[in-house]
Amino acid sequence: MATLHLLCGKIASGKSTLAATLAEAPNTVRLSEDLWLARLYKEQLHSVADYVRCAALLRDAIGPHVQALLHVGVNVVLDFPANTPANRQWMRSLFEASGAAHVLHVLDVPDQVCKARLRERNAAGDHEFAASDEQFELISRYFSMPSAEEGFTLSVSDQAR
Repeated sequence: MATLHLLCGKIASGKSTLAATLAEAPNTVRLSEDLWLARLYKEQLHSVADYVRCAALLRDAIGPHVQALLHVGVNVVLDFPANTPANRQWMRSLFEASGAAHVLHVLDVPDQVCKARLRERNAAGDHEFAASDEQFELISRYFSMPSAEEGFTLSVSDQAR
């Protein structure tokens, strides 16, 4: 049975780093929201509202592909933020429709650590998107840790990288 790996954590908590590690497993593919958004919509992304709109378009397009991969037995590391109940519900629909297993990897990293990593990442210039401390704060307002009632199989870590 294939497994869908999901990632929950604030900006620069280490989601993409963990995703890359998970994707090293045999028969596993990683799909990166940041990469796809940068390739398809970079010129349209100027605000959080733009991100919400473009991310919804991407989810609509990529969802059936994720289900098809899982259905034929390919493990998928979905490097999309599982940071809100609505996003997690969409992700749940993917593994439920395909009959796949799942693991929701939660990176519970302190804000000050995430901000320091974000500044390093921005300075290095090797990420598709740079975010300021102010944008970190704005986007983090929407972050919601998964609750037990959501019923996910969790793997929680306070360390990343």
